[in-house]
Amino acid sequence: MTAKLKQNVRLSRDGRELVVSIPVDFRQSGGRKQIVVPAGVEAWTAPRSRPSNSLITALAKAHRWRRLIEIGHYASAAELSKREAVNESYVCRVLRLTLLAPDLIQSILDGRQSKTLELKSLLKPFPADWSAQRKHFIQ
Repeated sequence: MTAKLKQNVRLSRDGRELVVSIPVDFRQSGGRKQIVVPAGVEAWTAPRSRPSNSLITALAKAHRWRRLIEIGHYASAAELSKREAVNESYVCRVLRLTLLAPDLIQSILDGRQSKTLELKSLLKPFPADWSAQRKHFIQ
């Protein structure tokens, strides 16, 4: 047992329980709370990739809506927004996700996207050029 860990271990008052204190921070990311180990302390497990359901849902919606327009089910984003009962501006912002670089889409599907990448930043205007997108979203 390391010296630092020994400082955080004690017996309860009645001596029947071992109490271990581990200093951690909680950080909210994409609607989920994550436990963050303090700086200078070695993580006890390797960080796992975790796909973001909100990002994946938005990508699926974008490609579905694009397909519906392409096959002629809807004539425009305006018609789609009326029939799907969503704001036309939102439809247009989501449809823009079909322009993302394939490797960025794959990283989102695999849960390897930047930890700071959230849906609200994806729905803001971004460059059409794929190399510019990589720089834009990695910052």
